Amino acid sequence: MKHYYDHRAPEYDDWYLGVGRFAQRDRPGWEQDLAELQDDVAALAPARTLDVACGTGFLTRHLRGEITAFDQSQRMLEVAAERVPEAELVAGDALALPFADGSFDRLFTGHFYGHLEGRDREAFLADARRVASELVVVDSARRPDHELEERQERVLNDGSRYEVYKRFFEADALARELGGGTVLHASRWFVMVSSRSPQS
Repeated sequence: MKHYYDHRAPEYDDWYLGVGRFAQRDRPGWEQDLAELQDDVAALAPARTLDVACGTGFLTRHLRGEITAFDQSQRMLEVAAERVPEAELVAGDALALPFADGSFDRLFTGHFYGHLEGRDREAFLADARRVASELVVVDSARRPDHELEERQERVLNDGSRYEVYKRFFEADALARELGGGTVLHASRWFVMVSSRSPQS
């Protein structure tokens, strides 16, 4: 996967912006839903936040407070550094976070959780709870043209192909899966849920 995201970094935002390979996709309401999602991210209270799998920083730039942007892909972090110059950037494995217990108030992650299978998902949630008292997950909303979980082929601009595991979510179901939480955004295209540790 690291190889895939390193290669995708220069074109990753095409998905958000609806350009390049995504220009011809029929995505009714996408621009409005994306704008509302970004507003909802910006509405989060300022906090010491770890953004896991920050990618190019497309959503990271809307977070307020002391931000640490974390990703396995150095090329993604290079883009994020230009977009969010005030953030601390750290490269590493999201399933083995290199931070002490309670280092952050919030762990934020956008379009990463839905790529995790079984044990990786459990490992990530345990580590997320270890380093932060609040977990905020942004991901793709369930849609009628997709299964709840799929193996997808991703084709990059250079023609290279990769297989990616992908899940889609109903906001309330995601909140239950995270052990309870508050739905902060639910639209045709996106969901965002905040879940706090029982101790917090």
